[in-house]
Amino acid sequence: MSVLLVIPARYASKRYPGKPLALLTGAGGESRTLLERSWQAARSVDKIDRIVVATDDARIEVAAQEFGAEVVMTSPDCANGTERCAEAHAALGGGFDVVVNLQGDAPLTPPWFVEALVEGLLRDPTAGLATPVLRCDGATLSALKEDRRAGRVGGTTAVFGAERQALYFSKEVIPFTEQAFAADEPTPVFHHVGVYAYRAEALAQYPDWAQGPLETREGLEQLRFLENGHRILCVEVEARGRRFWELNNPEDVPRIEAMMREMDMA
Repeated sequence: MSVLLVIPARYASKRYPGKPLALLTGAGGESRTLLERSWQAARSVDKIDRIVVATDDARIEVAAQEFGAEVVMTSPDCANGTERCAEAHAALGGGFDVVVNLQGDAPLTPPWFVEALVEGLLRDPTAGLATPVLRCDGATLSALKEDRRAGRVGGTTAVFGAERQALYFSKEVIPFTEQAFAADEPTPVFHHVGVYAYRAEALAQYPDWAQGPLETREGLEQLRFLENGHRILCVEVEARGRRFWELNNPEDVPRIEAMMREMDMA
């Protein structure tokens, strides 16, 4: 099974313009861009045949080439990372069985999260794509709820059925729970990790579908697959002592840098 990994990156983020070029300082005091740290995370994944950065912005193209990444230029009309991945795969001539979307705002993504997705698609031929979910402990659940109370769009949560098929994804904290949990206590809430592994044929269909009301309301690209009847496999992953958070807002920079120091990430 041949695997292409794409890091979609755009400069014109509504919530955080220029986000891919934001600097993150690691435990050793060295500052690198969010984009470079995401590329480093991609390079640590096993059994990936090719890695490319997909962008529509010359500033990101130059920055990526400076640290040695291969770049595919895509249209500014791409509505989200999935459309950009589809366009990048087509621009490369296709031919890959699986396309991984490692979004450029997730530099803390452990390699085994991505590897588990490819393995999940191998085991489940009915799924058009796979995405990881991570059971929240009490501390993570509290952070998600605090973001919502503060009016920030933070992490996404997921609910799924008995066979791990996705039922829904939301930027609200679902399922609802008022129970109090200790910081290290498991909770019934699953944090959706914004990484996807698509079968090439499912990805190719995506740009032809119109945005549905759920995708439009939530601003979550994966809901377009659910709205068009495609099965999404939720693969539960384990942190193995690693902390995870995505960079969604400027306020997330110090949070991620603290996690990097905690995990002694240079």
